[in-house]
Amino acid sequence: MTQQRSFTKTENELLPKFRKMTNEAESTEDVKKFFAYCMQELIGQASDGRLALQFAEIELIPGAEPPYRFSEAVRAGEDFAQVWQTSDLGHIVQRFAELAVRRHRHLEKNPQKTEAKIRK
Repeated sequence: MTQQRSFTKTENELLPKFRKMTNEAESTEDVKKFFAYCMQELIGQASDGRLALQFAEIELIPGAEPPYRFSEAVRAGEDFAQVWQTSDLGHIVQRFAELAVRRHRHLEKNPQKTEAKIRK
């Protein structure tokens, strides 16, 4: 029987910061950017620093299932596969992605905040 690692503590540490950033996002691109930054931090902590994702190696894809994608190079990496398969990391990334997608949709439907910032 394999032992499952849990990163719930890390999730709980990152979640308030992530919510604050996404709530303050002025555009859908900001939401995607904040998601990538947060996932860089999450994966770095989950891998004990062995994985340092680059910004372009993770992206939020609203409307897709799952609503995020790691680059092929990341998914092919042994360290990533080991952490991903032996932990709750997939569930945590999914929860962060769902939060980001909700905010992304809100900004798509209500562009007033972005337009107001542009006009200043």
